[in-house]
Amino acid sequence: MINSMTGYATAAKEFPFGALNLELRSVNHRYLDLQFRLPDDLRAVEPALRELVVARVSRGKVECRATFAANPSAPKMLKLNEPVLQQLSALELKVCALLAGAGHLTTADALRWPGVLAAEPLPLEELHSACRDLLATALDEFAAARAREGDKIKALLLERAAAAERIVSEVAPRIPQVVSAFQEKLAARLKDALGGGDEERIRQEVALFANKVDVDEELSRLTTHVAELKRVLAEGGAVGKRLDFLMQELNREANTLGSKSADIAVSQAALELKLLIEQMREQIQNIE
Repeated sequence: MINSMTGYATAAKEFPFGALNLELRSVNHRYLDLQFRLPDDLRAVEPALRELVVARVSRGKVECRATFAANPSAPKMLKLNEPVLQQLSALELKVCALLAGAGHLTTADALRWPGVLAAEPLPLEELHSACRDLLATALDEFAAARAREGDKIKALLLERAAAAERIVSEVAPRIPQVVSAFQEKLAARLKDALGGGDEERIRQEVALFANKVDVDEELSRLTTHVAELKRVLAEGGAVGKRLDFLMQELNREANTLGSKSADIAVSQAALELKLLIEQMREQIQNIE
């Protein structure tokens, strides 16, 4: 299976006290660049989330964002802050002892005192566990999305690889004829330049320059590299870097083919190959 580095997935869970949402997105990158955007209450669970992502993703710029929205209509569970209440009671006794006629605090006064009543804290363990579960669910959807995109890229690459093979197969039979025609033209020009001089020298010069326009070796290497491209695609896995290297090799051979060409058709074939290779290279930038 070929995976794209582009993906997106979301997961959410509702609680009586609020809603937890998790979003996972990625774009292409040379390596794995993992970033988390978490509220303070979820910071402690980041290492566990990181392990989950690293186990499933090897390349790409990945962003994991989690948000929690409290439910404003949820009933508030209040509790007494006993240490504050005890301090308040002790202070009241001192004031009454020092100040004649000081009145005692009523229950309502005590409950209104800042810090005496506090809302129940969020159940962090429950939220952390839910966050891990949501990420695991999102990663399944994320992997499926990347795989679907990867299948499309693989199909495009195979289509262009087949086109490159057709170009090479059409050019290869022409090479002997191209070399022969070049030799005849060169021999005729050398005879004119040398006034029909040393035949052996002319033969050597013709052989030397004819060898420089013989692109049979370049065509063979192009065929080999395209075959390797198809093999790597069939093998699957995290092959983006290997495919990128193959594109460099293919481009080098196509450039050499164009520079050595002594025939318009071969030059045109080299340009078409370079276009196909560039199209493949652009797609490969998105492969994991």
